[in-house]
Amino acid sequence: MAVCSVCGKGASHGNKLSITRSHISKRSPRTWQPNLRSVKIISNGQAKRVYVCAKCLKNGKVQRAS
Repeated sequence: MAVCSVCGKGASHGNKLSITRSHISKRSPRTWQPNLRSVKIISNGQAKRVYVCAKCLKNGKVQRAS
């Protein structure tokens, strides 16, 4: 799976919990995917298409090419 080219954020893994009565009875694996966007950025003076997470885009950590 793709990772953010700025911060390195990738997929994380854990358990999906089934809650029955007042305790957790079953666990099954699940995956959380980051909110990645494929964008054109300026890197070393050239336009390049990379995956960047929405948080890095919002914080202005990359300069987008037009």
